[in-house]
Parts: sequence; structure tokens; C-alpha cells
Amino acid sequence: MTTQLVTGIGLLVTNDAAWETGPLGELRDAALVLDGDRVAWVGPAAQAPDADERVDVGGRCVIPGFVDSHAHLVFAGDRAEEFSARMAGRPYTAGGIATTVAATRAADDATLAAGLRRLVEEMRRQGTTTVEVKSGYGLTVVDEQRALRLAAEVTSETTFLGAHVTPPEYEGRSDDYVALVIGDMLRACAPFARWIDVFCDRGAFDADQARAVLQAGAAAGLGLRIHANQLGHGPGVQLACELGAAAADHLTYLSDADVEALAGSGVVATLLPGVEFSTRSPYPDGRRLLDAGVTVALATDCNPGSSFTSSLPFCVALAVREMRLTPAEALHAATAGGALALRRDDVGALRVGTRADLVVLDAPSYVHLAYRPGVPLVARVCRGGVWGS
Repeated sequence: MTTQLVTGIGLLVTNDAAWETGPLGELRDAALVLDGDRVAWVGPAAQAPDADERVDVGGRCVIPGFVDSHAHLVFAGDRAEEFSARMAGRPYTAGGIATTVAATRAADDATLAAGLRRLVEEMRRQGTTTVEVKSGYGLTVVDEQRALRLAAEVTSETTFLGAHVTPPEYEGRSDDYVALVIGDMLRACAPFARWIDVFCDRGAFDADQARAVLQAGAAAGLGLRIHANQLGHGPGVQLACELGAAAADHLTYLSDADVEALAGSGVVATLLPGVEFSTRSPYPDGRRLLDAGVTVALATDCNPGSSFTSSLPFCVALAVREMRLTPAEALHAATAGGALALRRDDVGALRVGTRADLVVLDAPSYVHLAYRPGVPLVARVCRGGVWGS
């Protein structure tokens, strides 16, 4: 394998506590050696070993690739009119998620695959090197299976979200739909999925239904995730802790008991600030969670309805401004936090043995991600040892 010496790093974020240089394991005047798709050496540039090739980043800041642990990328159609109406304070009655479900069911595989790959490429240009992709806009056995089959072509982090909402043809019969989800739909989808998810909230699925979905997924060998406490106080967080889910996502409305349960559970709290930006909902209190000792992740929730952003740098800036995270905490949440939400130890950090996923910022410090919001600071991206154009 070809080795690469990445040098000229003014500031390196490793997320490796072994360096004892703060929570991000920061090193100045640093270097990395990449051996194929893995990191082989990390340390001061003056001590760097030789390599086959040399990449000089000219004094810039280098961070781990972003890990986006919550995204809905397999869909067709557009809901810009819904967003416009919401921003103008007008009611919108064209169908919400049902609109996307109808468009997705009507689209052919080539259309869905092209849209999926376009969004993944958008993410990569902005520094995301690992992304989780959910189903959830098909809501039939055939359409959920094909969503996951397509998703599996671009990522190993695929999530079965048949229990997103009850589809129109099952209106008033949500228990019947749950029976389909945990029966024929799960059997068809499990071979293409690593995770199972459920939307446990007002207007979606109640605690008993969500528990049935997650327990069936666990019995099929899938890891557990949950959409929880987005629209109001509810049972989602407690259910996540009870069942040992990897992550509970959204968390806009939390009681003291919810925060206490999360703090002692190992469940990662995934915050999705693009949703609050796009819906004018209240932002979750990230500071409260961190101060309680909860592990926090940041993700885009990229979807056509409530958060049509593919930019984790944008979410980092929002988390600093609106959720009271420090720039260091926000970066950690968007890298190491996302990795923990996916139960991964090979991404989200730069240490010997991790995947060679790194982002070169056109800035002297990661602080600029929040300090200069909206500015395209990602200069270069290396994923698995391969540099993007």
C-alpha cells in the first residue's frame, strides 16, 4: 500500500484523549501518516517518519471527517412550497410527509439513486465522510426494501424506518400498520439494514407501538435508534434508555427525569439544529445535556420537509449559537459524538488504526466553523485515504 505523509498541519484535532491536550486532543505543527485507508502515525511534524508521498496542507487546520448519524436521503420530490408557507406563517395543507411518500413511491430506482448520490456527494464536499441513511418514505414492503437496498450502495450505516408515520392507506389503523412493520416489512428489510428506528411522538407512534417495533428489530439483529421528544414531552427518551438504544434523536422537550435517565444510560443524545432552524421550533438545550454528563452528537437530519440541509458545518454553527455548545464541544459532537451514536470506534477521530478520514479547513482553527458561519471553509477532504477533487 502507498503511504502518505500529511504535513504542514498548523492545528490538528485528533479527538484522542491520550494526547492530554484537552477534549479534542489538539496538536500544533503536527503531521499524519496514512497507510492505505488507515491512519498509521500521528504526532509532531518534526518527528514524522518518511512516507511514499507527501501532502502539505500549508499551515491549515485538520479535523476528523464529520460523522452524520441521522439523515433521510432516499426520497423523491420537493417541499419548498411547504417551507415557504411555514416561513410566512401560513398554514400548509398539501400533505407533509405524505407528499414525499407519494413522490417516492412513484419514482423509479434510477431517480431515487441519483438523488441519494447527489446528496451524499454534497455532504462529502462539506466534510462528511460517514453518513447514516434511513428509509421511511416508502412505507410499503417493496418501497422500504428498495430504499434500504439503494442506501446500502453508498453507506454501511443503513436504518430501517418503516415506522416513520402511518401511511394514508392505513389511516385509523395504526396497529395494523405496526403489525406489517414488525412482520413482512422487517423480514424484507433486515438484510439491508444495520439499525431500526421509530418515530415515537405525537401524531406518529405511541410507547407500546414503538416498543414493539424496537423489540422486533432487536430480535432480528438490528441496533436500536429512536426519534424522541421532538414535538412535545413524551415517552421516547425513557424507552430509549429502557431498551438500550444507541441514540435518541431530536430531544427538543426534555424533563429533568429524561436528562437524568440519559446521563446514566449510555444512550447518545443526537441534536438536529437544522430542524429548529427550518421549522422555527425551540432549540434543544445542549448545554443542559452536556452539563449533566450526557454524550451529545450533532447531525443534519437532512430531509425534504423539516431540515433540507446537508451541511454539518452549518449545524456546528447553529449548535454554538443556539444550543450553547462551545466550538470545541460542537466539533466533538459532529465527529466523535456521531461515531458514538453509530457505535463506531474507527471514525470520528484521528489516531493509529482509525479510518483515514480527514478534513482540511481553509482556516487556522476549527473555531472558524462557528466564527465564520456559511463560509465554505472545507478546502480538501480525504476519505479512506483517497483525496477528493
